[in-house]
Amino acid sequence: MLRAGFRTILDSQPDIAVVGEAATGAEAVAKAAALRPDVITMDVQMPDMDGIEATRLIVADPTVSASIAIVTTFDRDDYLYQALDAGASGFLLKNAGADDLLAAVRALAAGDGMLAPEVTRRVLARFSTASAPIGSVGARASGEAPRQAVTPPAGAAPLPRLQPLGAAALSEPLTDREAEVLAQLADARTNAEIAAALFIGEATVKTHVSRILQKLGARDRVQAVVMAYRLGLA
Repeated sequence: MLRAGFRTILDSQPDIAVVGEAATGAEAVAKAAALRPDVITMDVQMPDMDGIEATRLIVADPTVSASIAIVTTFDRDDYLYQALDAGASGFLLKNAGADDLLAAVRALAAGDGMLAPEVTRRVLARFSTASAPIGSVGARASGEAPRQAVTPPAGAAPLPRLQPLGAAALSEPLTDREAEVLAQLADARTNAEIAAALFIGEATVKTHVSRILQKLGARDRVQAVVMAYRLGLA
């Protein structure tokens, strides 16, 4: 029933077409390879294979270039971080509105990422302290209250350890301007906001973002931010 609701919402838009559905994780992997969609909305808890593992397999397939948005009922940190670690580009809760779903699909189709507003701050807090022990997140900006510790629910799988990669992992060093743009991306700013902050045009921002993605080997902006923290660039 939920998939039928998603299809109704998405197919009602002139710029979006639903090309397939899957009832299990394994079926999602197979259909992604067969149908080559631009965007996949993926549940977490499914028969045969969960959505996290399905996401990991789809992202690893060089013949599939789909961006994946995890859409789940469960606002759980372990799902969130494991999804991003698996290569997801978006994370939405099922209590989001239809407009949020449409915005997420369009953002991912355009090569951007999409995180539910309520989880964005937790993502930044987690990745900015990737080398800290789980549950001891306490970094804060000047004048900002300490952030709450990130603790997985009882019985949940442990959060992935995001080991620093080091700047040497870059295929090519970032320029000073690209580093500035990347720092803005890490603050979850839009192209328009970055352009205003750095006094450059939006077209120039897009060019810098494309170069950053290429140098980081990232699929989209969300993955670029994850990589930036792991490389120690943000």
